[in-house]
This record gives sequence, structure tokens and C-alpha cells, in this order.
Amino acid sequence: MTDIDLNALSLPELKQLQKNVAKAIASFEDRRKAEARAKVDELARELGFSFDELAEAAPTRKRAASAPKYRHPENTEITWSGRGRKPAWIAEALASGKSLDDFAI
Repeated sequence: MTDIDLNALSLPELKQLQKNVAKAIASFEDRRKAEARAKVDELARELGFSFDELAEAAPTRKRAASAPKYRHPENTEITWSGRGRKPAWIAEALASGKSLDDFAI
């Protein structure tokens, strides 16, 4: 490996060196990914599949919808599970002095 005296370089030279290093890192990572892909493709072919078939078959994890815990007092179709950001109608009611228990289902 070449030793570079960074203190002897000007700012433009340092910035160019930084760009060159970033390109070298990206190129290295791309080569490693290509090698990994080739190995996975080879193993998949040995087992009678293609990598694309296996990638499509990967299960996607879906989160079940949570049951509502709170209901709007005037419009019973509007509910909130208690997860995530509070709806405006809950925030306004809490600001006016009510509690979440007042809206519990």
C-alpha cells in the first residue's frame, strides 16, 4: 500500500482523493455483490431453482391490523387503535380535559 502524506496535499487534492476513494469503495462493493450473486445463483441451480424464483418465494411479513380501542363520541364509525399518532379528535378532547377512558370501547 502506498503511504500518502496527507498533510502535504492541498484542499483540492484532498477532495479529489476523497472522491477517488469513494469510487474505489463503491466499485469494490459492487464486485463483492456480483461475486455473492454468482455463488447464490450457482447454489440455487444445483438445487434446481433460479435465484429469482427463490427471491420471489421469500415470505413477506405482514402485520395484523390491531383492534380499535377508542371510538369517536359523535361518529361511531371513527375509531383509533391507540397505536401511532393520536388523531386530531382525540388530541382536541384531551386538551379540553377529557381522558382516553371517555372514548374507550
